[in-house]
Amino acid sequence: MTGLLEVLVLHAADARRAAEGGADRLHLVGAPEVDGPSPTPDLVAEVCAAVDVPVRVTLRLREGFGTDGGEVVRLRGLASSYRDAGAEGIVMGFLDGHGEVDTQVLEALLEGGDWPWTCSRAVDHALDTDRAWARLARLPRLDQVLTAGSARGVEQGLDELIRRADDPSVAAVVMAGGELHPDHLPWLARAGVRAFHIDLDARPLGSWKAYVDADQVRSWKSLVDDVAARADHRSNRVTSKE
Repeated sequence: MTGLLEVLVLHAADARRAAEGGADRLHLVGAPEVDGPSPTPDLVAEVCAAVDVPVRVTLRLREGFGTDGGEVVRLRGLASSYRDAGAEGIVMGFLDGHGEVDTQVLEALLEGGDWPWTCSRAVDHALDTDRAWARLARLPRLDQVLTAGSARGVEQGLDELIRRADDPSVAAVVMAGGELHPDHLPWLARAGVRAFHIDLDARPLGSWKAYVDADQVRSWKSLVDDVAARADHRSNRVTSKE
């Protein structure tokens, strides 16, 4: 069995290196920061043309996780442009003024579309994360939630991620990311998590100034697949004994 490794990229050179290293999917943002803004449709087209692996693109026009009705039309247009440019799906997440998942905006963006999407780490910044997860569960075509279990990162949110993954339906959509460390993977895999996201850890010295390094991606991919296989083997042994 294999796990899913997603790598954050900034341009086609990053994308080619990530694909060479075995990344299963790419997450394209428009600026060198984890919660960066939307890229241009031309950049999306360039990245998608450079690789054969799926590319998901951040949909986000302002800093933070807020938006308003005036931006929805523009966001819908961008999402459509990204799909036309070859993107497999969208990465987005919005909170309202009360710190709740903004289902009204998300439903407006999802309406009429057919693309799968990842909820961004907005869920980690929600005022009530239990309620945030419940709201997300009602939205169509959501197949991944990028989360660290904490707004501060996986180191602080590991126990929370493991607790949530106790529900198999949640474990199936969790993609652990946010200062993810190799030591976290075995614990998460045992809990049922099979999808992982890396950003700066795919770059030499953890610097945005460096391109994604294929060897670093390859090391992460090997580790992801190994912990997933070991966890599945352990689970099968327990099931057979029962």
